[in-house]
Amino acid sequence: MARVAQSGEEPHDPIGSIEAFLRQCLAEMEPAPAQPGPGRPRVLPALALWAGLLVCVLRGFGTQLAIWRLLSDRGLWFFPRFAVTDQAVYKRLQTAGPAPLARLFGQISTGLAERVPGAVCARLAPFAAEVVSLDESTLDAVARRLPALRGVPAGDRRLLPGKLAGVFDLRRQQWRSVRLHPHPHQNAKVGARELVAGLPARTLVVADLGYFGFAWFDWLTERGYSWVSRLRAKTSYTVRHVFYQRGEVFDGLVWLGAHRADRARQAVRLVTFRQGGTLRRYITNVRAPHTFPLRALAAVYARRWDIELAFALVKQHLKLRLLWSAKPGVLHQQLWATLIIAQVLQALRLEIAVKAGVDPFEVSIGLLVEYAPRYAYEGRDPVQVFVERGRALGFIRPSRRPRIHAPPIPDAAIRPAPPDLELSRPPRYAHRKCVRPTPHPLQGN
Repeated sequence: MARVAQSGEEPHDPIGSIEAFLRQCLAEMEPAPAQPGPGRPRVLPALALWAGLLVCVLRGFGTQLAIWRLLSDRGLWFFPRFAVTDQAVYKRLQTAGPAPLARLFGQISTGLAERVPGAVCARLAPFAAEVVSLDESTLDAVARRLPALRGVPAGDRRLLPGKLAGVFDLRRQQWRSVRLHPHPHQNAKVGARELVAGLPARTLVVADLGYFGFAWFDWLTERGYSWVSRLRAKTSYTVRHVFYQRGEVFDGLVWLGAHRADRARQAVRLVTFRQGGTLRRYITNVRAPHTFPLRALAAVYARRWDIELAFALVKQHLKLRLLWSAKPGVLHQQLWATLIIAQVLQALRLEIAVKAGVDPFEVSIGLLVEYAPRYAYEGRDPVQVFVERGRALGFIRPSRRPRIHAPPIPDAAIRPAPPDLELSRPPRYAHRKCVRPTPHPLQGN
């Protein structure tokens, strides 16, 4: 990777020319070992194959056939045109496996995360080591026109490739990890602990109600993670201490679960306030109001939608909804290639926002996907165009995301909790039925 920015610096080496950036990253990958034994050497180098796959995703091509056309007819970068058949490309993709692209995703993600200025990272929940969001998104059904699925009736489970489950870095706007689960109806909490494994202590985890559960909250707390969630409707609780209360504005400590059959071990903080006709209620294990004020807590939870927009970039703008193959290996390759392009585009948008002095969500990701490659092909720096002419061309416009307006609570009005207040108790977790995974036809047994 090129030299990364130090804390407080602006990123160096603009990545506006996305293909040039990818070319540099691919060139730094370890070369594939020579093919052992007798026989004809491979005509198509591995790096050319991966370059073709990435560029097809970037340019919005919708089929595997486009990779073959790009490499055999049009040529790519410094590679010559390769005299290979479309079946040869298909076979290489099927046998190569997703590991090289998964490794490239990790290398690129690490380099891009380090480019983000330290001042940007410090704005959101500065007490936390990292701030991440968890969520899942079901992949669209595989097209029945694919050879392996012709004749399969509509609605057959063989058409469902699974769902994406990911951890998204809310500060850097980058995927930290993504997994493809073959069972689209599996309960979100089944794989949640595996998702957060490896996150540093003091990471703040933001998740929606699909992850709501007393055992999950206690598990996060006892492993040194912070978390914030909405309070699920009809959840019983008992107030332990009131930090502040005025009308419907409340900040205090509570036990989750007022009944013996289902109760959490750790006391948590509950905050409530009304905005318009909506009573908003959030819970967190960050018990100190001065560390995580009500307004900051509400603002952080509002950023949970960042991961929804990140899924939209992958599935809609980069067309992961159009799956190229029903073969698991090729499906994983398309997934990793799409995520690599998404990482670069997210970093590009953040770089534009920093230089233009705007919120990242004021930079249109859809128009960035459409116009950044065009400007790069014309020899123009997309970052410079978006920064200098973004407002005039509508690339930078007011964000339409809803804003949460939480009331301020004066520090002097917060009543400290007694030092001897008990904050832990024996738990009892109700055993609720979860969807258990069964073997999936596209994944094998």
